Order: sequence, then structure tokens, then C-alpha cells
Amino acid sequence: MPAFHQCALDFPGDPNVSQQISLDDADLFLFSHAFDTHEAGEFLTYCLSALTWKQDFIRIAGKRVPLPRLQNWYGDPGARYGYSGLALDPSPWTSELLAAKERVEYLTGQTFNSLLANHYRGGADSVGWHSDDEKELGDNPVIASVSLGATRIFELKHRTDRRQKVLRIPLTHGSLLLMAGKTQQYWQHQLPKDHAITAPRVNLTFRTVTVAMDTSKQS
Repeated sequence: MPAFHQCALDFPGDPNVSQQISLDDADLFLFSHAFDTHEAGEFLTYCLSALTWKQDFIRIAGKRVPLPRLQNWYGDPGARYGYSGLALDPSPWTSELLAAKERVEYLTGQTFNSLLANHYRGGADSVGWHSDDEKELGDNPVIASVSLGATRIFELKHRTDRRQKVLRIPLTHGSLLLMAGKTQQYWQHQLPKDHAITAPRVNLTFRTVTVAMDTSKQS
């Protein structure tokens, strides 16, 4: 099982730790080595073998269609989330995911209460253009995306300004991409198919969702 050590690292803005990616209407920081090669390798092995992966389905034009990836939703009790007609109740945190969350929070200076885990089995698995702007995430959500395994190209395009070129970022093994500010309001992102890739990739996207207060036990 991976055991993550605390690193003597600072928060975003320190050029020795993270690279700020210049993009209009967005706040993006890339931590190329959030997890070192050994940690990332152990963590990838753990995620592939120990996490519970599910094949979810969505409806498109009235048809039930499988998502082109496996996934699971983890989080604090009551941290429910939904998108594309899916209603996701959180699986409980594992100690390894909590340790990774602690590392991510330490690096970014943010706190998170949930995680969408995605397993891209190869280059045929993907996710299409979208923004993480569901109501549960609130205004200007902060998304911290950890990549393990095969390097995949992450693309962003502006929602309204067609003069802005599509930005393509290679997300490497052990890296962390932080999307903050108005990124989700003004930009969409995707992970396109790449049939030349045969190795798996695990993506862990830490989030903060609104947790409804349980009033059933209040007098």
C-alpha cells in the first residue's frame, strides 16, 4: 500500500513547486511531480487493484449508453453528486485515498470532501467536452486532478471566445492539475480518445460538494 510522506513544498505560485498556466478567464496550476515516480507507481497499482470500479450508464437520445471509462465516487457522508442524469452516493474513503487527499490539500492550500475516480483502461476510453459546473460544486469550484499511469492529453476550449485556441496539456504520471477561479465558468475540458495508447490511466479529481444537513435527528 502506498504511504505518502509530507514534502517540504509551498503553495501555488512558488516556481519550484507549481507552474501557473497562463490562460484568460482561468486559474490553472500544474504540479508536475506532486507524487514521485515510486509513490505514483505504488498508488496506481493500489487504485487499479483495490478501488471499486463501476460501469455507469447515461441516456443519450433515449438510449442507455455506457460511459467510455470506469468510475466511482468517494467522499464524506452525505457528499452526493450528480451529472448527466447520474446520481452518485459516496463510497467511504479508504486510508490510501485520504492520504492522497492530504497531500493534495497540502500542495494546493485547498480542502476537499469528495473525489471522482476515473479508470481509463486504454486510449479508447475518454471523456467528452464538459465543465464541472454542477450546482453541488457551488460558484467557481476548485478541482484538483491527479494523474497516474499513461500520459494523456488534456484539452481545454473557451466556451464563447472562439479566438482562443484549444489548450493541450500532457498530464503525466504523478502530476496534479489545479483548476480554480472562473475556469469552469468560461472553459470546457475533455480527454480525447487516443488509440495509440494501450496502458491504463487513473484520474482522481478532488472536489468540494455541498453536503445537505441531516435534520432528522434534530429536536
